[in-house]
Amino acid sequence: MTRSVTVRVPAKVNAQLAVGAPRPDGFHDLANVFLAVGLYDEVTVTPAERLTVTCSGPDAAQVPLDATNLAARAAIALAERYGLAPDVHIHIAKDIPVAGGMAGGSADGAAALLACDALWSTGATREELLALCAELGSDVPFSLVGGAALGVGRGEQLTPIEVGGTFHWVFAVADGGLSTPAVYGEFDRLSAGTDVPEPTASAPLLAALRAGDTGALADALSNDLQAAALSLRPSLADTLAAGTAAGALATLVSGSGPTTAFLVADEESAQKVAQALVTSGTCRTARAAVSPAPGARVLNRKGPPGPDRP
Repeated sequence: MTRSVTVRVPAKVNAQLAVGAPRPDGFHDLANVFLAVGLYDEVTVTPAERLTVTCSGPDAAQVPLDATNLAARAAIALAERYGLAPDVHIHIAKDIPVAGGMAGGSADGAAALLACDALWSTGATREELLALCAELGSDVPFSLVGGAALGVGRGEQLTPIEVGGTFHWVFAVADGGLSTPAVYGEFDRLSAGTDVPEPTASAPLLAALRAGDTGALADALSNDLQAAALSLRPSLADTLAAGTAAGALATLVSGSGPTTAFLVADEESAQKVAQALVTSGTCRTARAAVSPAPGARVLNRKGPPGPDRP
């Protein structure tokens, strides 16, 4: 019997986040162009007497360790589907910014789902896992899939996108987080009384991704939630300006924020922009990463000791 399973899962950036008017169910229709980026959490599940969650890494103290954690909810959902008890210890090694608009919580949910599936040998199909991901949250399916995809509906209905090259990014991590529901609420307030168009994917942006054209992608990046995030956290404008001054080709708030994203030309430019952002004092830290990156992947399975295993 497998004794533990570890899954690595990436962060994401929204190259485009087009947001429609609020739906009767309170959600918004989206056209969400996801890119997985090379910042990762690792989630390890181990059999235990009861479900427990621990966390280590940057800002681990901000991560809930109860049943509200998406990783715990994922274990419970999979266990209920297959008539099992969710008796596992889930350890989250964080490297994705917490409450930063990079889907760290969603990533942990997807990773825990995949890890528990491997631990329990449920035999679930990819489609079944994706359906469970969609029940857990709008961004969770993409965390499982990774790469690049267009998400519609709430963002959970995914179509893979062809990417013709590697894109270099810098992510500036702010002090504290931003509540995604609060940012959407501010979007609704700011757009009240206006005609909010139906969200559609940007043809120039999709073409830039297919061609691997960094300059064209810089011209096409967009985030309909950016004004709302800046309204709630005006200091983010200083971070965006610092990145522009340092030579970033394009800047935007990542998802609902408060992490800000900077598209740059190459690895050397990424290091330069990251250093300038830290020196500017407008963010807590800055991280360089590339996209696209693979989705959730099992790193290892550890079994019990045996005659040939110490």
